[in-house]
Amino acid sequence: MNQSKKSRVSIKVIAATGLLTAVAVVLQYIEFAIPIMPSFIKLDFSDIPELIGAVFFGPIIGVIIALLKNLIHMLVSQSGFVGELSNFLLGASFALTAGIVYRVKKGISGVILAGILGSVEMALISVPTNYFLIYPLYYNVMGFPKEAVLGMYKVLMPSIEGIPDGLMIFNLPFTLVKGLICTVFTVIVYKPLRLILKTER
Repeated sequence: MNQSKKSRVSIKVIAATGLLTAVAVVLQYIEFAIPIMPSFIKLDFSDIPELIGAVFFGPIIGVIIALLKNLIHMLVSQSGFVGELSNFLLGASFALTAGIVYRVKKGISGVILAGILGSVEMALISVPTNYFLIYPLYYNVMGFPKEAVLGMYKVLMPSIEGIPDGLMIFNLPFTLVKGLICTVFTVIVYKPLRLILKTER
């Protein structure tokens, strides 16, 4: 690849990363509660641009989009930056895993496989990440008592005995479904985007 072509590719990647980050920022503002989930858990689809970036430009670009999105959102954070940290860790792991898988298997079937495995990985990592890092930060930084968090789970399922139960019963499937929804959307836009970007990925 000659220097001018490399330059054109770099400009395209930078421009696409900026655009996808902007879309992710907007999507992060469009969040809503789910009746069957604790009230502090909100659904948004800002992981879609991260997945698209990881598929078309590599896993690192997906992680960068996740980072930039949350750095921008920190300017209006209402969670003491803890929510942004959680969003970044899960979104980055989703994009990184999916991007790596897509490098091995490309095409529409590769997008499906990458999205599914990325979703599973994101769901699995959500349990230890929340239990050992995010929730303790909420307790200690935001002053949100552990008992209050547990109480929100118990409102939906009184039989829950501890935070680990809540994470396994609510957070894990919620995160998995969120990732799969993002995957479905990415599969839908994959072919049109490939034509627009004129890429063989």
